[in-house]
Amino acid sequence: MKKLFIFLITILIAFSSCKKNDTPGPAGGPTPEMARDSLYLLLNQWYYWYSNMPAVNKDNYSDPYTLMEAMRYRPVDKWSFVEDYDKFLAEMLGTFVGHGFRLSYDIEDRTARVAMIYSGSPLYANGVRRGWIVKTINGNNMAPILASGDQTAYDNALGPSEAGVTNIFVFKKPDGTETTISSTKSTFTLNSVILYDTLHLTSGITGHLVFDQFITPSAQELATAFAWFRQCNVTDLILDLRYNSGGYLDIAQDLASYIAGNTLASNHSVFAKLEYNDKNQDQNYSYLFQSSSSSLSLPRVVVITSRLTASASEAVMNGLKPFVNVVGVGDTTYGKPVGMNGWPIGEKYFFWPITFKMVNAVNEGDYYAGFAPEKYADDDVSHDFDDRRELCLNESIHYLESGGFTAKRAGEFHRNPVFSEKPAWMTNGFSIDKPHK
Repeated sequence: MKKLFIFLITILIAFSSCKKNDTPGPAGGPTPEMARDSLYLLLNQWYYWYSNMPAVNKDNYSDPYTLMEAMRYRPVDKWSFVEDYDKFLAEMLGTFVGHGFRLSYDIEDRTARVAMIYSGSPLYANGVRRGWIVKTINGNNMAPILASGDQTAYDNALGPSEAGVTNIFVFKKPDGTETTISSTKSTFTLNSVILYDTLHLTSGITGHLVFDQFITPSAQELATAFAWFRQCNVTDLILDLRYNSGGYLDIAQDLASYIAGNTLASNHSVFAKLEYNDKNQDQNYSYLFQSSSSSLSLPRVVVITSRLTASASEAVMNGLKPFVNVVGVGDTTYGKPVGMNGWPIGEKYFFWPITFKMVNAVNEGDYYAGFAPEKYADDDVSHDFDDRRELCLNESIHYLESGGFTAKRAGEFHRNPVFSEKPAWMTNGFSIDKPHK
């Protein structure tokens, strides 16, 4: 019996098939060597670039983690990985351990700032919001750490990702006052919809959605947001995907369907096609646009992007482009036009190798360089997402109201480093339980 998962990693899509094994394994699940051997066989059959894999002796590697690193096709593949089974499932259910924020270095004023914060996080309850300056954490001056891009120093400043770890923050609030907050890392469920509201513009009522990742809770969160947009009779949409590195492909399918409308669903139009290696052509699969009572049927959408916009997010943009005018504001996206099958191994490991490429209805794909925006604009971390002075939102509004952008010179564009508490593999995308063809 097979079960299909599909995973997009940095973040795109993936099918996953797992075979039921009637032969019980050793107590505690498969040994690292058994898992390693399974991965070796799997890669030779399913890996998209199987013919380009380095020749290795699997017995020289002690576990699947090291073997995956040795066998992946490094010139292209930055994404294939092995993860602990329970950790992977917890992350995709939205279970998170930490403070629940992203930090960014603001190049304009050389400060560390909160770039995003989840509503369930301990710091959010203390009033912390996007744009607050983070002066120190446990006495560590965070601005030079973020400016240098030193991930190790950042991790050391915050300590391990474990519930119960307490950090002392000194913040500078938007009013100029400073506050010290003691925050303890805890376990909570992430909200993937960071914000949804409406903007009353000269061009009409515009929906505004800040969306962080395509995970299990996202289905209901998006349904709520788009029902509200439909009720408000929005005629345009600003979709902020600047920090969205991916997730489940069926959620991406939902989001694209809400935007594009029911006519495409009635016509059985293709949202995305998955194309496997030459050993697995029978697995090729098409995701179609779906009908919904909350569909907006928009002729255009403005998408705010950054170098963190990846995988499932790029799939939404690429899948909409044959049918909707997709206008980008911000920065060039990450560039991940391939996806991953996920194999759970004995409820101990999850294997996620690249197994397919993805194209849209007119066979456009291979966007390894990412999607460049029509207008480059800074990720303005000094202002919150709904502040019309925020540069990306301001440019989006200007486009909708005027049909063009401001005259700010491209040479003034800055790319701010952004740090997250999430694991690197979250630059992905998944879809579950799709039928085999």
